[in-house]
Amino acid sequence: MTTIAMPVFKSFTGAQALVDTLAQKIAAQLQDAIDARGRASLVVSGGSTPLPLFRKLSEIGIEWAEVTVTLADDRWLPADDPESNERLVRQHLLTNKAASAHFAGLVTMHATPEQGLGMALEKISHMAKPFDVVILGMGNDGHTASLFPCSEQLADGLSTDELLLAAHPTTAPHQRISFSLKALLNARQIYLHISGAEKKAVLEQALTSRDVMQMPIRAFLDQHRTPVDVYWSEQ
Repeated sequence: MTTIAMPVFKSFTGAQALVDTLAQKIAAQLQDAIDARGRASLVVSGGSTPLPLFRKLSEIGIEWAEVTVTLADDRWLPADDPESNERLVRQHLLTNKAASAHFAGLVTMHATPEQGLGMALEKISHMAKPFDVVILGMGNDGHTASLFPCSEQLADGLSTDELLLAAHPTTAPHQRISFSLKALLNARQIYLHISGAEKKAVLEQALTSRDVMQMPIRAFLDQHRTPVDVYWSEQ
């Protein structure tokens, strides 16, 4: 069994120290992109872990009007649903100094993600690529974005050249839309943001094998195309 080399790993005792450091780093990278190319692109993930990071980013003064934000994945729900990732981004990131940023949501008015893929692709078509910054999370099963080991769409998500795919996980609620592996790796920088002893143990397990079908996060850790920095805090 071949293991994966540990990527860049930044460890913090407390979540606030991580948030303060990572937010400043991301903001600087976005501003550098604007200075160099006139615009910047930011891909974020949902869930509760990144919310303090979103709030901190929103307080940093960069040229947010030149930044377009999208999500690595989202549940196929109305934007005002409590479980919508779009709702979290609008409430916690697109506020304060970041209120002028543009948002390209993935969910459309269609009944299913399959039906909405075309419109979702149009919504993200103007974003600067490679993405300047991608922030990923990781589940206890080793999934990231909506690339779930339980999903019949996983093999396609790991191999397709398409930017987006519909996903129907069997161990998580709701049908979903997600960026593919290749789309997310088309980035200048990826950050994996995790916290707690349990997630560190999951990361350590991910590094023990290259079986991406068992733990899809391995596809991001075991590659040399795009830098991946892991930011972890004990709390």
